[in-house]
Amino acid sequence: MSMPYRNLGRSGLKVSALSFGSWVTFDHQLDVGPAKEAMAAAREAGCNFFDNAEAYAEGKAEIIMGKALHQLGWSRDEYVVSTKIFWGGSGPNQRGLSRKHVIEGVDAARKRFGLDHLDLVFCHRPDSQTPIEETVRAMNHVIDRGWAFYWGTSEWSADEIREAWRVADQLGMIGPTMEQPQYHMFHRERVEVEYAGLVRDKGLGTTTWSPLASGLLTGKYNEGVPEGSRLALPQYSWLRERIQNDPQFPERIEKVRQLSELASDLGASTAQLALAWTASHPHVSTVITGASRTAQVVENMKAVALLDKLDDALMERIEDILGNKPAAPEDFRG
Repeated sequence: MSMPYRNLGRSGLKVSALSFGSWVTFDHQLDVGPAKEAMAAAREAGCNFFDNAEAYAEGKAEIIMGKALHQLGWSRDEYVVSTKIFWGGSGPNQRGLSRKHVIEGVDAARKRFGLDHLDLVFCHRPDSQTPIEETVRAMNHVIDRGWAFYWGTSEWSADEIREAWRVADQLGMIGPTMEQPQYHMFHRERVEVEYAGLVRDKGLGTTTWSPLASGLLTGKYNEGVPEGSRLALPQYSWLRERIQNDPQFPERIEKVRQLSELASDLGASTAQLALAWTASHPHVSTVITGASRTAQVVENMKAVALLDKLDDALMERIEDILGNKPAAPEDFRG
């Protein structure tokens, strides 16, 4: 089955339904050789979008991805690459969304990639200490210099995105085209409810992250933390503690067990079911996947084959297991 492609928000840019990201794997688990193999496998499956951030491995993830892209030798118009700007270092002017850090940060990122330009640049988080007009102007400067084609946000509230649009429209500038929010079976409110008006009114695109809830939705933690898994590694003790100390952890594990049985009935893995479910939502432009091994990439990309199987009856079965569908805003007209 070929990979579906979708418009990224109001732009004419088309990205694959499943994309590939570098968070927590590049440098920590994958150097240039394995990263190149994983990216090649993703591209072979139809993936054309590769995500990164200046904060990932303190910039090393961008260097690794850039070297992999150079060695793969793909034509620049065959793929889309992104980075995110906010945490560029420990200094007071090396973080945030000031004009200084946005411009210097994007310039440094494209140099780490070894690319003349990036396709997408995200504001990695909102910056309460910088006026939104300053950030809008800085992002437009980046676009005008040809260092990026589109800019967006990550984990911004709907009100913050609307304010960025208002300021951009007032200044006759380009507003954010896309948002990168967390979205998976256990984290639904923002994408399904809060952003609904933004998608409807402005065509906001979303490049969603953590579709497998840090591995929880793969089913591999159903019976504990297996040796050699990411949560078993010392450098990810913070992630293991965060997941296991969540009061909802036991209940979520039980739900994953039920989802695993349902996936088995479909001849699929739990991860493939979770990825397909996430990609099927109409508010989602692309789902950023991650992997520490090429084999994981190959298996994850097969999730697109499940999209046609997610009919109303199957989605109802999934909702019965999850029991967490966000309530839609009340219609007082009835």
